[in-house]
Amino acid sequence: MPKTPVSRAAAALPLAALLLLAEAACARDAAPAARPAPQLAAVAQAAKVEGLRRGVVSAANPYAAEAGARILGWGGNAVDAAVGIAYALNVVEPQSAGIGGGGFMMVHLAESGETFIVDSRETAPAGATPDMFVGVPNPTLQGVAVGVPGMVRGTAYAVERWGKLGLGRVMLPAIRLAADGFEATPRYVSASCNSRARNSPEAEAFFCPGGVPPEVGQLIVNEPLAQTLRLIASRGPDCFYQLKPEIGCDIARGIVEGQKFQRTEPGSKGGSMDYPDLAAYAPALRTPVEGGYHGWKLKTMPPPSSGGTTVLQMLGLIERFPIGDASQGWGFGEAKTVQTMAETMRVAFADRAVWAGDPDFVPVPVRGLLHPQYVAQRSALIVPGVRQQPDPTAGDPRPYDGAPLKAGRKLAVAAPVTGPGETTTHFSVVDRWGNMVSYTNTIESSHGIGVFAGYKREDGSFRSFGFLLNNELTDFNLAPSTNPYTGSAGYNDVQPGKRPRSSMAPTMLFTPEGQPVVAYGSPGGATIINSVFNVTLNLVDHKMGLQQAIDAPRVSVAGAGSSVATEAAMPQATVDALKALGYTVSITDIGSVQAVLVDPATGRQYGAADPRREGTVIALPKRK
Repeated sequence: MPKTPVSRAAAALPLAALLLLAEAACARDAAPAARPAPQLAAVAQAAKVEGLRRGVVSAANPYAAEAGARILGWGGNAVDAAVGIAYALNVVEPQSAGIGGGGFMMVHLAESGETFIVDSRETAPAGATPDMFVGVPNPTLQGVAVGVPGMVRGTAYAVERWGKLGLGRVMLPAIRLAADGFEATPRYVSASCNSRARNSPEAEAFFCPGGVPPEVGQLIVNEPLAQTLRLIASRGPDCFYQLKPEIGCDIARGIVEGQKFQRTEPGSKGGSMDYPDLAAYAPALRTPVEGGYHGWKLKTMPPPSSGGTTVLQMLGLIERFPIGDASQGWGFGEAKTVQTMAETMRVAFADRAVWAGDPDFVPVPVRGLLHPQYVAQRSALIVPGVRQQPDPTAGDPRPYDGAPLKAGRKLAVAAPVTGPGETTTHFSVVDRWGNMVSYTNTIESSHGIGVFAGYKREDGSFRSFGFLLNNELTDFNLAPSTNPYTGSAGYNDVQPGKRPRSSMAPTMLFTPEGQPVVAYGSPGGATIINSVFNVTLNLVDHKMGLQQAIDAPRVSVAGAGSSVATEAAMPQATVDALKALGYTVSITDIGSVQAVLVDPATGRQYGAADPRREGTVIALPKRK
């Protein structure tokens, strides 16, 4: 097992002083608008570790963090480093992300003050239909689940417009990891023989040869992936998206043939993606959705992800409660705090189920969902100490969305159903110039559909490209549904060219004056939203330092029901109190938050990484 890169120099800045609100905690039940802005004067005095200004990387894997730090050391900026990390993670954390999938890269440019998002979310192919999953067994393991991958186009676009080094150079660490190998980490090993990794013969032969996982520390080499990355690095993204065998670019054939995979059960189904679908893929440039919480500004991911809007809505729903005031029973981990958080999640997720979708196809009422009057109306449903019965249902935010509109009568329709979202990865970067990136990347469930991009040659051998295909299309509704207010097709029903609803929520926290302070995010399917929500409350309300805010046990409710997930370190008295109110409580790890922080007063940079995975922070210059 390799030594974890040194992270002492990047120890988290204690944020208690930074996050100190101007008024005493006992007055926190006042209306949010009455609170003055947070005070930042004591930030530098709160630092116990000397901060640095040469760049910080926080990633869920030590090799990926090392790749990002190396690129910063070469003179690359945060965009260069983030792209390099993304490719490195394809090698060392292939179960979570890679070029067979996509994601959302949130960028803040220090010089111009711009904040934007490069959307490389997968799209449905032209042959996709709303009923394409109906009757298909285990659709997340079938080729029908594969969306047109976006990461390569998205990263190439980002580096070309805002990077300093070029795509080929920032891919070098990933190419070396794939060609020379890396020592298998515990997380890599633990996932190598799961059922998804063994879904196809080629994947099983690589990840779990002979039914036995590799040992921790065993060298893992992926030469087919190294060859694929070399092609992209030397010939550009067109080599991935266009079939040009005359110049050695046959990756597109591997994607198209690979997504035809179907299992042996009756009703199994391959995908309909064809070469024009790949050739037509383009990333989108998105403007973050913005909100505030107790004087802080937040910028986060807009639709087609539900993540950012739902996080901001939950913060609005809970802002009227004195979270963090232990004298009133609202301290961290106390039953009243956790139960109110759970009810907040239930209300917001009820809205998410109906109103989230791709804004290029459906009119997502983001302004309505975040409108103060609508938020107040929905927040009134939350009563501390009371579990809502029956489960909360979606409200109608459209009258608050802009143009005058009367609330519609709700139809009695079944709630839409989507597939599971289990893995994903997140990383955050700040460079010497103060540019910041918060990037969530994914292939959806563990190992995607468990199939490598590739095709059979004429001699019967398999031409593998070394990367896994996503199962992102199961983020759509698995059967045609109806919006209960509009009577139209469900906002997240499948349509050709549409991006499926996501939960990814790369986020940045800003001072009232607009200076970026923290960039953070998480993997974890729908629990992404709740991990970001938990950490935000920890920073702002509980006045925790950055690492403490990430380490603290979390609570998650990923739907309107009363099934609550929490972590083993949550106080048992709180778990018992939830059960006494009728909640079903499960214990599991939730998310994996990676974050970087910039002291707005001094420019010093810090980072924190989540121990729930193999989180690693590296600051430059590295200490020997």
